[in-house]
Amino acid sequence: MVGLDSTALNVALPDMQHPLHTSVSGMQWVIDVYNLVVAALIILAGSTGDRIGRRRIFCLGLLLFGLGSALCGLAATLQALIACRVVQALGGVMIAPVSLSVITHSFTDTAQRSRAIGMWSAAFGTGLAVGPLVGGTLVAADGWRSIFWINVPIALSTLALTRRYVPESRSSEVRRTDVLGQLLVVVLLGALTYAIIEAPRRGWSAPPILTCLAAAAVALVAFAVWERNCPQPLVDLRFFHSVPFTGSVVISVASFAALGGYLFVSTLYLQDVRGMSAFAAGLWMLPMPLMTVACAPVAGRLSGSQGPRLPLVLAGVAMASSGLLMAVCHGQDRAVSLCLAYALFGAGIGLVDVPATALAVAGMPRTRAGTASAITMAACRIGVVLGVATFGAVLSLGLTHGLHPGPGGRLAFTAAFGQAEQPIWWIVTGCGAAVALLGLCVTGTWARATVHRSAIALDSAPAAGHTRT
Repeated sequence: MVGLDSTALNVALPDMQHPLHTSVSGMQWVIDVYNLVVAALIILAGSTGDRIGRRRIFCLGLLLFGLGSALCGLAATLQALIACRVVQALGGVMIAPVSLSVITHSFTDTAQRSRAIGMWSAAFGTGLAVGPLVGGTLVAADGWRSIFWINVPIALSTLALTRRYVPESRSSEVRRTDVLGQLLVVVLLGALTYAIIEAPRRGWSAPPILTCLAAAAVALVAFAVWERNCPQPLVDLRFFHSVPFTGSVVISVASFAALGGYLFVSTLYLQDVRGMSAFAAGLWMLPMPLMTVACAPVAGRLSGSQGPRLPLVLAGVAMASSGLLMAVCHGQDRAVSLCLAYALFGAGIGLVDVPATALAVAGMPRTRAGTASAITMAACRIGVVLGVATFGAVLSLGLTHGLHPGPGGRLAFTAAFGQAEQPIWWIVTGCGAAVALLGLCVTGTWARATVHRSAIALDSAPAAGHTRT
């Protein structure tokens, strides 16, 4: 359900635009507000489930996700839809990390646990794969609101099954909630996202934009200082003493920023420029999620046999090649290059996730592996937020400068969109190149030595300035 919702909504954006009377920035907020909430709260959600009960938090997440979906389907204005997406996101952030934790603690046998996690990954990947097609079908049959309504019966039936079959579990070790650290993360991500999305419309020198940029900078510095001295920090900064861990976080942000922006811009291109229906756009984008699902197990096997370097380099090359294809191929004769570009990018995303996570947790103390994995999950969501915000801002800026009053109609819009999208595909190319380069640099012998030092610090020493409690 969560995986399907992640990709299904993109193909509905153009159909939302006209009845909600919104611009590109409004559509950015529809996508980004969900990912913003998830990125800011995903670590807190996992620790809360450990503390007060995983099944309880999972059930609450299902309720909120179903309620938020129903309210989104009823929203009459853009502002109401964004507010309802926040409710939906509060549920979504409880579902994904806590559901994996439920599986981990429900199966004591290693083989059974591995099969269950594999089924969890396959279900999420299937949702991602069929999302564009399902979303396009629903939009064609009953409008964009049906994408939200379909979640309600799924959430309610899952809730009933969970209460019937899933036992409660919680951690014996209770960590204190880092309230100030959590608030600083919310301010940092919220202010930065607002500034990036709204700057093309308001101007970078507008007081609200400058205020948000200043607030984000202050929050970042305050977060670093506080987390360094907090006895039980939200994010233990000693993780970043490990070069592979830091590289994994940067790789996750870069690759998922490219993914978020790629989906956002491709949807607008297929429907607003090429004039496709939501269903046709979903079919055209299908090579991307299908290749993601197909390549994920390949990445797992390569990581297990060859280490993370090879799949990371291949992922970066595939994403960079996709961006390059989109940048250099233009016009209506672009059909073959589009399919190839979507397939290449999907392959890159499928190849990057497993080795990036493996890179983050490798060599870490067993008691900290879950936290390391949670930080990379948060990095992925932060990447999506920044990708949609940045790519949308570049597109808005390009359209503002490319469209001029007067005759021209659709031909003028197509020409302006073609110019506006060019920098975006070069950014995708750069993100892919960065992934490949980091895959080479952070997997060497000197980098692995820093993992050992970081693991010793995490396993044996309390946070700076404090003692263990």
